[in-house]
Order: sequence, then structure tokens, then C-alpha cells
Amino acid sequence: MRPHGPHRALPRRVPLREDRRVPTREPIIQAPDAPEPEATRRDASATESVHANRGWWDRNADDYQTEHGTFLGDDRFVWGPEGLDEVEAELLGPAEDLKGKDVLEIGAGAAQCARWLAGQGARPVALDLSHRQLQHALRIGGSFPLVCADAGALPFADGSFDLACSAYGALPFVADPVRVLRDVRRVLRPGGRFVFSVTHPIRWAFPDEPGPEGLSVAASYFDRTPYVEQDDDGRAVYVEHHRTLGDRVRDVVASGFRLVDLVEPEWPAWNTQEWGGWSPLRGNLIPGTAIFVCERD
Repeated sequence: MRPHGPHRALPRRVPLREDRRVPTREPIIQAPDAPEPEATRRDASATESVHANRGWWDRNADDYQTEHGTFLGDDRFVWGPEGLDEVEAELLGPAEDLKGKDVLEIGAGAAQCARWLAGQGARPVALDLSHRQLQHALRIGGSFPLVCADAGALPFADGSFDLACSAYGALPFVADPVRVLRDVRRVLRPGGRFVFSVTHPIRWAFPDEPGPEGLSVAASYFDRTPYVEQDDDGRAVYVEHHRTLGDRVRDVVASGFRLVDLVEPEWPAWNTQEWGGWSPLRGNLIPGTAIFVCERD
């Protein structure tokens, strides 16, 4: 897949440039190529968003894991394209305190983060909307549960988890983020923490290009119209929803969480990789990721 519209900001779905692809250790069956969809900005309901994004990730999980699997690792907890690692960030808490904790990873993909958590002695559950993404989790392996479900309707009892996390999972793709946040709060025990990362909202004002052309404002930051890719019949095949930074904070508060930190990772000198519109050039000038650290009282 390639960038389409000038306002796209899609870290999970944009491949590395073709000459930088790194194959996975095992063969993966590739889905047949589909006609290139039309990129537009239009309203997209919650139902349409879920249907489109489940289908998109099922079709593109193979490419995504092939192109980004090396950067993500099999058992590494990375919060975004900058490469901020939970080992150093400790946004869920010190690694030694994770032992014995029940942790829900939302939008887990191939469950790299859950696998790291299991390595620290935690008891993770990896949840994703895409069945194909979870097949990659099975391919890599692990002894923790995998659950295919919508983040807005978590199939768990109240107070099932001590912690929850989501690295670019679910929140960028849902039409009603408060619904997701409230359900996450429901399944957390009192004192539980939820940490999630999303594309930094300011990125929606810039073209999604890694070079100099991606440094000029091209759209209104305040335009909340979703980014949609649709087929020839106008059916959405991919949807991403924009929220301003203030919207995200209000969503957290409206869901009953307390916001305890907002992290904007700086681009590290060691990271020379481009990931779609994420690049050292842009990363040294404007933020690319926003991480929200929330607690349930």
C-alpha cells in the first residue's frame, strides 16, 4: 500500500519503501492485489468503520507484518514509529512490577507487546479486530490468550484486568472513542492504568510525506472529517478518524479516566528508518506520536 491523500496519517498501514522491505522468517500467503481504492474525506459511521477496518486488516496483515515485523520484533513493546520502547519508558510501570499482573492489549496485531509483557511475568490477553492479524500472533507463538473482538464491546467481565495498553491500536480507527475508553475502564480494576498511543493529532494538518513536502501545512487541523478509502461503489474499505489533542483529552475525562501524563516522543538519533510519513527529517521538527497515560480511580 502507498500514501494516497495529502492529509493521511496512517502509521500502521503504510509500508516502508519498496527497496527496504525485509521478509519475515517464515513464508506468508499473500492476498491477491485489489484495485486501488479512492481516498476521500467524508463521514463514516461506527458500523461502517468497524466493517471496513476489519476487512482492511484481514487483507493487509500479511504485508504489514512482512514490512514492519523486523522493526517491531517478535517480543518488543514499541509505542510508535519513533521507536520508544516500554523497557525505557515504563509507562505501564517498572518492568519488575508487571509480574503477576493481568494485562489487556487492544489492537494487538501479532501480539508483539503482549509477548514482551509475558516475558516480564505478566498475564496478557491480546485482542484484535482482525482474525488475520491474530493468525500472525499464532505463527510467532506464545502461551497467552488471543481474542478476536471489537474494542468497543470487550468480551470480558468488569474488573478483569490490572492494566490495559494499545500501541496505535483501535483508537485511531473508531468513530466513538469514548465508547471504547468507557469499556476499557469497565474491565479495569480500581487503580488500573490504560496507556494508548495514536498518531499525533497535529500530523493531520500536514501531507503524509517523509520529505520536505511533508513540512508545510496543507489542511485544517480542526477538520474532524474522517479519512476514508472507498471502492468503486462508494463502500468504505478503510477508515481513520481524526481527533484534536483537546478532543483526546476530553474523551479521556468523559470516559471516567484521570489523565496522568501525555507523552510526545522525540525522534531518537539511532532511528534512521522511514515509516510512511514518519522520518528523521519530520521527527526532528514536529511530533508524530501522542501517548496518553490514564488511570482509573
